[in-house]
Amino acid sequence: MEETKNNILLEKKFTTPFGSAPFNEIRFEDYEEAMMEGMKRDIADIERITSNPDEPTFENTIIPKGDRTLTRVTNIFFNLLSANTNDEMDALAQKMSPILTEHSNKIMLDEKLWHRVKAVYENHRELTTEENTLLENMYQSFVRHGALLSEEKKREFSQLQMELSQITLQYQQNMLKETNAFQLHITKHEDLSGLPDSQIEAAALAAKEKGLEGWLFTLHAPSYGPFMTYADNAEFRRQMYMAHMTICTHDNESNNLRLIPRIVNLRRRLANILGYKTFADFILVKRCAENIERVNDLLKQLREAYMPTAKREVEEIEALARETEGSEYKLKPWDFSYYSHKLRMQRYNIDSEMLRPYFELSQVKKGVFGLATTLYGITFHKRDDVQVYHPDVEAWEVKDKDGEYLGLLYTDFHPRSSKQSGAWMTTYKEQWIDEEEGGDSRPHVSVCMNFTKPTEDKPALLTLGEVETFLHEFGHSLHALFSKVRFESLSCTNVWWDFVELPSQFMENYVTEPEFLNTFARHYETGEPIPQELIDRIIRSKNFMAGYACIRQVSLALLDMAYYTLENDFEDDVLEFEQKAQSSCQMLPKMEGVCMSAQFGHIMSGGYAAGYYSYKWAEVMDADAFAVFKHEGIFNQETANRFRNEVLSRGASEPPMTLYRRFRGGEPTIEALLKRNGISNG
Repeated sequence: MEETKNNILLEKKFTTPFGSAPFNEIRFEDYEEAMMEGMKRDIADIERITSNPDEPTFENTIIPKGDRTLTRVTNIFFNLLSANTNDEMDALAQKMSPILTEHSNKIMLDEKLWHRVKAVYENHRELTTEENTLLENMYQSFVRHGALLSEEKKREFSQLQMELSQITLQYQQNMLKETNAFQLHITKHEDLSGLPDSQIEAAALAAKEKGLEGWLFTLHAPSYGPFMTYADNAEFRRQMYMAHMTICTHDNESNNLRLIPRIVNLRRRLANILGYKTFADFILVKRCAENIERVNDLLKQLREAYMPTAKREVEEIEALARETEGSEYKLKPWDFSYYSHKLRMQRYNIDSEMLRPYFELSQVKKGVFGLATTLYGITFHKRDDVQVYHPDVEAWEVKDKDGEYLGLLYTDFHPRSSKQSGAWMTTYKEQWIDEEEGGDSRPHVSVCMNFTKPTEDKPALLTLGEVETFLHEFGHSLHALFSKVRFESLSCTNVWWDFVELPSQFMENYVTEPEFLNTFARHYETGEPIPQELIDRIIRSKNFMAGYACIRQVSLALLDMAYYTLENDFEDDVLEFEQKAQSSCQMLPKMEGVCMSAQFGHIMSGGYAAGYYSYKWAEVMDADAFAVFKHEGIFNQETANRFRNEVLSRGASEPPMTLYRRFRGGEPTIEALLKRNGISNG
């Protein structure tokens, strides 16, 4: 008789290096069993707290050691759902999401637990700053999950949350299916006119992998972006653009248009039940921005400052296009990247393809890792004995400047059909001080991107934009790796949403710094360093289309705020609503049928609902922070260590602006951003 294998996810500790996730040993059927058992263990922990006959204290109610099974298994499962999913995983996610939401609600609406938390909140010993933050967060979390509601309202609140979890998951899964569903199959070589060799080779490889002759282009970023920039065939650009901008709008099972009103209305209703007029009012209580008025004020400032530049930029591109298309030509959205690239070449004689040979992925890794070594003294050591979830993934042991283990980093660079589009950082394990066993329990961090893949005869050669994306996600990972707090819920990137992008966007500043580029940018064939003259062109062109880029971000933030400041049920046509919300920032003609909302995962299925403005809010701070480094030295270790100690390592242990002021010595202003983007001379 065959011996039944134990469920490795239910083991108290993984025996792998660093206690890392044993990806190779997990069976699909282990997930559901481990989640169900993890929920049972959670409830047992809660019952131990609520049945304690002693008076509620911080020690016996707020921080008693609990079982981590559920957190561990859901971290692994839902991270893989984004990075390496399949139909079985998708189906299990649909099944388990409402069950997990119900479980969370059961805990947050437990009357006995709530009364103990409330008792500690109202009468406790003198607490440290971090202890006080934890208690305040826990108390507010109960309130924001309905602890003060009547029994009837609690049941309604719980039901709405379960429904929302299912619908947002469906929205996300629809996006991946629709993105994978489209392909542009080209069979005539003349139709490849304008495309660089790197893209032609990648498209040939994509076709070969599908068993097709010719070349295959998809909606994944490394294929779509360059195609829209270089392809001379305007009709094919139109097809690609329309396919991309109509994702999840078609009359099929992946249509998201019918999900959007439900998502928006469910969030507003949840906020209403808790006493808020809008979902944005509810969200912004726990944000640096604090209220709708301050968000709108920031967006208004940015629109007024950048719009004149943005309009001029679009007019200049249209004027160039008319030299080819004729004097009556009106710029089309699928022509924007194409003619923008031509204008950039005219002015600066630089484009992504010129730079690719100098940004071979292994060299870029050395450069980005080396930047962290220069700034903070940390080092990265590849570990082949750490299990990974896909052959593309690498695992790195990160050591601090004193040689001590700092954390584990997974890097996952290339697109595949099982992986969501975009780029993100996540954690498989966060950081905390393990007071029972002693010691600092260090984080396991992952960065996922969708970069240009290697071809049969060339390594992965990145664009400057992909290098910038690497720096961005790496900034998030440093925020997590440097975490040095006592409590898990306050560690790593668990900070307010409009602060979380500061460490990531801060790192982007280095992408145009010659001192950084010279540390790694070498021609992949000759080994020659990137020419200074090419760096000069990068610097001169770095603010090309800065006005347009800012206004586009503002338009997306306005769309987000339009949905989540609604005080009544959303019953409008989604396409018409979107057009109206973004009209003040409309730079290019809106094509019939296109819809950003149907694929705007950030605000529909992600964590940026009523928070997309965060990118611009944080950009104000990152420009302000980098101005300190520009003044004191971009590699200045004293400045870097101050940034690490005052901001990166502190997680959410104190209010974010307290941390920022401690580093900066004052409040951030918009002036550094305007100066960096060439909008003002400041």
